[in-house]
Amino acid sequence: FQLPREQPIFSTRAHVFQIDPATKRNWIPASKHALTVSYFYDATRGVYRIISVGGTKAIINSTITPNMTFTKTSQKFGQWADSRANTVYGLGFASEQHLSQFAEKFQEVKEAARLAREKSQDKTELTNPALSITSHQVLPSPIISSNGPGEDKLFRSQSADVEITTEKERLKKMLSEGSVSEVQWEAEFFSLQDNNNKLVAALHEANANVDQWKKQLTAYQEETETLRQRVAELESQGTHDSSSENNKEELSQTLEELELLIKAKDE
Repeated sequence: FQLPREQPIFSTRAHVFQIDPATKRNWIPASKHALTVSYFYDATRGVYRIISVGGTKAIINSTITPNMTFTKTSQKFGQWADSRANTVYGLGFASEQHLSQFAEKFQEVKEAARLAREKSQDKTELTNPALSITSHQVLPSPIISSNGPGEDKLFRSQSADVEITTEKERLKKMLSEGSVSEVQWEAEFFSLQDNNNKLVAALHEANANVDQWKKQLTAYQEETETLRQRVAELESQGTHDSSSENNKEELSQTLEELELLIKAKDE
């Protein structure tokens, strides 16, 4: 799967879920870790998409329509139904702020999709006079006159109503009892798992620093002991020439510095 050439309108990171197609109740994680989820404008087709890629596979490739609704089901979890993909996508965010930002952008893009559709329809009507007539006038029908008044309801365009009703029914079916609480628990679990991984990494780093400090302290202690022995040797020799005295003073000073350093490390 290749990402669109256009730059994303908005990007965030979230744990991605899809509804279980078998049960229509449980959520299936799309990956073990959070993924980048982005809004794109497909200039070629004139549509807006939500895209998320895991490796070389498209986890989410959802075309946004004016009839779609993004629903917040908890402080950190939201979802939307995609009737074309015949699934429901769920996103678990690290914070409530990230969820709110994504929801606001969803509303903006949905409105942009509505305006783009209306603009496209207007262009079609201008280039097709027959279509323009049917869109603004109700032409008499022989079937209506023969069947009597009231039957004209059969001739209304119901495609938009059917799409909305189907999506609502699908949402009701998928969001049965217990589903929302399961979503909240799963989102919280992945958030806690992320925090746990960060704490484990910090603990490993701290342990490595302690080991390094212990090695350095042992080296200082060994060097201090060597200097003590050297000072004792010089004192036992009882020599008083200037070079010996200078060596003794230097060793004593170095010994004091190391002892102070070891004391500071212990504290």
